[in-house]
Amino acid sequence: MTLLALYRLATELGGPLIGIALRRRARLAKEDPVRLPERFGLPSAPRPEGPLVWLHGASVGEALAVVPLLEALLATRSTLQALVTTGTVSSARLMADRLPARARHQFAPVDRPAAWRSFLDHWRPQLALLVESELWPNLILESRRRGVAMALINGRMSARSQRRWARLPGVAADLLGGFELCLAQSAADRERLSALGARQVRAIGNLKASAPPLPAAGAALTELVTAIGGRPIWLAASTHPGEDRALLEVHRQLSARLPALLTIIVPRHPERGAALAAWLAGQGVAVARRSKREAPGPDCAVYLADTLGELGLFYRLAPVAFVGKSLVPEGGQNPLEAARLGCPVLFGPHMANFEELAASLLRAGGARRVADAGELAAAVALLLDDRAARTRMAERARVAAKSEAGALASTLAALAPLLERTIGPADAGA
Repeated sequence: MTLLALYRLATELGGPLIGIALRRRARLAKEDPVRLPERFGLPSAPRPEGPLVWLHGASVGEALAVVPLLEALLATRSTLQALVTTGTVSSARLMADRLPARARHQFAPVDRPAAWRSFLDHWRPQLALLVESELWPNLILESRRRGVAMALINGRMSARSQRRWARLPGVAADLLGGFELCLAQSAADRERLSALGARQVRAIGNLKASAPPLPAAGAALTELVTAIGGRPIWLAASTHPGEDRALLEVHRQLSARLPALLTIIVPRHPERGAALAAWLAGQGVAVARRSKREAPGPDCAVYLADTLGELGLFYRLAPVAFVGKSLVPEGGQNPLEAARLGCPVLFGPHMANFEELAASLLRAGGARRVADAGELAAAVALLLDDRAARTRMAERARVAAKSEAGALASTLAALAPLLERTIGPADAGA
């Protein structure tokens, strides 16, 4: 029996255990209990009439990256419908606000053959576009059995992931061979995907570089500006576990010379808010939580923005931002979200997930890499003190971000023949 056959058997027989795990996650608010049936492949919405393109991404970053692509695809064909699947509660909440007309969201089923069979029986997509590195075996194999055309878009394959897949060369080649087209983020991603057996691989850039600026409510921005007044502020955005102590150390170093300093922390996962606030309070830090509608008053040292979908607000508010998941070896978060809004960017040594984009910002002088809390504190202090340097860095970041925005057009052009064959011709004049 092949490894893929063993995997399929294990996931099929493991259904009861998977169900127990999902229901436990629902009790912990890591799954939406109302929509839990979607995770078993049971739809919660009717399939619309007409051809349907299905886009699947893991979480928030991948889902947001494909929204401009989705809008462009729908604009080319008036009868086209779209389905977006993701696997996290936070991405589902964002999609409820961001998806265009003729698009709907469902939670992706767990990777069981029965779940994907039920999903595909209902939705019957003509084309599946999988985002970045969503190489779930049963998803790919069941889609292939149905004759669903598949493409990997914004494809990413880190060196570490390649080494892991290389231990299973037959499995990797079988799964990647199911894609008719692979559109990689970079030349390095293209080479790694090709080495593992992908075909028709092209390097065309990162769709996350083509996303529009993150939105923000004007009234909320005005309210925060008023509440903060003239206090010096800096932002730690999309932070992850393992970075909290370093950020607290930065705050303490900076507040020693800037007693009125306000540190704003936006955890990548808002559900960390309660525990993080309790830990900071235990360290003697005065904290206000945005999720509790607490204002960053004069006595607040750290403003914990533990809400969803408001990062654009804080990038507009802060004169300098650190982008998290980069002081820990987790690969970093998207630095262009800050750069597009003219915010000087700082990040740690671990930016493997955005290697090309980080390098572009560094070359342009729109970002700086720091090794640890001490270097981060020094960089923030320098930029808070020097308005001219801050302005230059912000403009360079904005220009560099704009220069990276060609991936959307390249993706549309590369997908055009596949769309023509599976969906039909574009509308006249589109």
